[in-house]
Amino acid sequence: MAKSKGVRIIITLECTECRTNLDKRSPGVSRYTTMKNRRNTQGRMEIKKYCPHCNKHTIHKETK
Repeated sequence: MAKSKGVRIIITLECTECRTNLDKRSPGVSRYTTMKNRRNTQGRMEIKKYCPHCNKHTIHKETK
């Protein structure tokens, strides 16, 4: 019998400034993976994390 999907799912967080800013320190987009509880957080997550490409703390948004 197959297990049902759990409450916790793995999501990818992507830097918002890397996608729009062309004058950054190095090429590329910063991505982090984390887990979220889909019952408590139904919308898309936004977390301020360190981006090694921008060399500063920026907002990272959840991608599909």
